Amino acid sequence: MKNERPLSSAFTRRDLFRYTGLLGAAAGITATLAACGGGPSSTSVVGGSASTGDLTTAIGYGNDQSFDPMQTASGFLMAAVNHVYEGLLENDPDTGETYAALAQAVPTDATASSWTMKIREGATWHDGTPVTSDDVVFTFDRILDPQQNVLIRSFFSSWLQSVTKVDDQTVTLNFNYPFSAAAQRLSIAKIMPKHVFDGHWDEAKSGALVVGSGPYKLKSHTPKSNTAFEAFEAYNGPRPANFATMNWLSIVDTSSRIARVSGNNAGAQLADNIPVANVPTLTSGGRTVEGNPGMNLMYLLFDTTQAPFDDVRVRQAMFYAINTPKMIEIALGGKAAPATSYLYERNPDYARASTVYSYDPDKARSLLAAAGVSGLDLTLLSTNVSWLADCLPTIKESWDAVGFNTTLEPQDTSAMVSKLNSGQKFQIAAGTSNPQAFGSDVDLLVRYTYSKGGLWTKTYAKWDDTPEAQKIYATMDEATRETDPAKRSTLVQSYLNQIAENAVYYPVLHQELLTAWDPKKIADVTPLPYPGVNLLQAKPA
Repeated sequence: MKNERPLSSAFTRRDLFRYTGLLGAAAGITATLAACGGGPSSTSVVGGSASTGDLTTAIGYGNDQSFDPMQTASGFLMAAVNHVYEGLLENDPDTGETYAALAQAVPTDATASSWTMKIREGATWHDGTPVTSDDVVFTFDRILDPQQNVLIRSFFSSWLQSVTKVDDQTVTLNFNYPFSAAAQRLSIAKIMPKHVFDGHWDEAKSGALVVGSGPYKLKSHTPKSNTAFEAFEAYNGPRPANFATMNWLSIVDTSSRIARVSGNNAGAQLADNIPVANVPTLTSGGRTVEGNPGMNLMYLLFDTTQAPFDDVRVRQAMFYAINTPKMIEIALGGKAAPATSYLYERNPDYARASTVYSYDPDKARSLLAAAGVSGLDLTLLSTNVSWLADCLPTIKESWDAVGFNTTLEPQDTSAMVSKLNSGQKFQIAAGTSNPQAFGSDVDLLVRYTYSKGGLWTKTYAKWDDTPEAQKIYATMDEATRETDPAKRSTLVQSYLNQIAENAVYYPVLHQELLTAWDPKKIADVTPLPYPGVNLLQAKPA
């Protein structure tokens, strides 16, 4: 095993033994489910050299959203993209270290106003065509185009002015100003072949066209079922494939996913999104279960054009009303922490927000009374991600206790995202999110949701043009340009406080995700602090 780490400060190995006693009934149920998990997949592993053996994983998220690297926020498909495509630079998911991927080297001058970068010699696309600077320029032109306004545009538009061709293997990145997080940020921009995707973005979205330069090629993609990969034997980059084939199963249902990775004839060697209740059975059955603390959150999102949620007092009341400690204990086995900031506590820029939504139903009632709100029929639109679904009953109970009549409306993530993207009206939406999959610097984590013209504040919350939103954007831009660390820290704390106070999109809690695997079949696994898996360094045991 590559790394032994504590599950978290909130859920340690000592807690694991405590839960073993408390959750015996759950363990028995899981053992029964394992017996009906289906026959074994092909797991004949013959050694540790590159491209040996087959790997099956069970992932607790849908694979039916966008496969377009510039447009996806799906835990499953972002993970898939990381195995198929490459950025000029990439970040190690365990150490955070930036390394050269399609580029030959990592630039070292953080104060430069431009970087000139060469493409890795011999890099080819999965169809055999050489990677050229035209592909890099093509990719960044799309990212920076305000008309196309791709999902990741806000991560680049403030600091990256343009990318220009020097020669067939060299490009120059021109900055609006020196940006200290530029190297980390480049991992988000997966380079795509111009000759394949120019004018074919619908096929990129559906997965009908998936052509990258990474260590794995797409073998097949069946939405709501599985995505399969095979090693790209011509790959000459830093992290070659260690498995001949991989089959990633999309299994949102918890019991089915746990059954797949359990027992002597398990149909999968690895599974993510493991509930605490299943840890004792999995470990007693020889599986390793580990987590990695991070940003993973449950959020509330308001349509601020729908009264009374145009009133900040009402939005705040919805947070104060939730019995978050009870929800964490009952639904999440104690393996989460109430949000005390937009950021998770281990982030280097974390500081407790000036507004913290501790459980306080009396304060919630007082705020609602001041806003003149009582007896409101309320519908909570939400995703059906398993651990979020477990939290919904406590949310309903909490809101009903302060005078609402709450209806729960859980559904597939893709269905809810489709409704939000269409601009459909709603009252409150709840979901899971983890922008840490893109990177961990505070500017990125916040701009994922709070960026002028972005999906979350403009299309979803319909709050983008308010004075409060404009103040947040201005403070963020000032912090990004600030070179003095102390002044920058003050500005960061200011906009984090503003975000907490306005409560338009805000976390209820931060949860640690757990990954389980069979150490007899797979080694060097890095559990992620965000949804999905990264198997670029994992190998047959």
